Amino acid sequence: MLNIKIIRNEQMSSVLVEKKDGVAWLILNRPEKLNVVGSTMPADLLRCTEELKNDESIKCVIVTGAGDHFMAGGDIDYFKSLIDAYAIEGESALPGDMFDNLHQAILNLVMMEKPVIACVKGAVAGFGLSLMLACDMVVAADNSVFSVAYCKIGTTPDGGMSYFLPRAVGQKRALELSLTGQRFSAEQAERWGMVNRVVAVELLEAESMTLAESLCKGPKDVLARTKRLFNQTYETSLKDRLNEEADNFFLSMLKEDFAEGVTSFCEKRPAIFKE
Repeated sequence: MLNIKIIRNEQMSSVLVEKKDGVAWLILNRPEKLNVVGSTMPADLLRCTEELKNDESIKCVIVTGAGDHFMAGGDIDYFKSLIDAYAIEGESALPGDMFDNLHQAILNLVMMEKPVIACVKGAVAGFGLSLMLACDMVVAADNSVFSVAYCKIGTTPDGGMSYFLPRAVGQKRALELSLTGQRFSAEQAERWGMVNRVVAVELLEAESMTLAESLCKGPKDVLARTKRLFNQTYETSLKDRLNEEADNFFLSMLKEDFAEGVTSFCEKRPAIFKE
């Protein structure tokens, strides 16, 4: 089990990857600044998500933050330095590739054909909340504090917030949270459907790993196609969904893992999947 209390030095990446036994931990690594997005994190996050998307040895990814927090959004000091150095009225001070990198990283998490678990604690705000919502499942520590936050610094959401949040909590609540920037607790997030489970902070990593290990026992191809089906839910009609489900079920029936799943159920034993 990892003990994610990484101490940074100048050479360390702002995002790290640790791999073991088919599970990868993607670690936001600016603990001294609550893992906020600064100048290097967009490119680092893109690089790491590309690596994990293409690594066929990895069956599940866990996204977390080093130190006591997940991610508190953007680096306000970095934003202020850009404004002071470069901004003129009506012109953005942000580097042009910042959104390209961050948003492609979000797409990588959604599109990678393996489950992605967010393991969150402490501050989860702004882009940190978008990043969490882009993950397939969320395990939250009971000390987590959430906020959409963008309106508090005079800007609109990014990272897919306007896509993910209404789908998680509904349009009305999503607008309330976004327009007020109010904070809410892990218990509220669980009740509203934003997180799957809330655990004591000292159990967070162990619970996340237990969930990942259970997913790794499943048939890799089936998990990938199931994730793809659910990600297409809001993009197609019911008729298209039914056709896609039928096609995928038929494809599953042609695989050895389907025979193993049915046989193991009949024999009242755990399935041993090959893929």
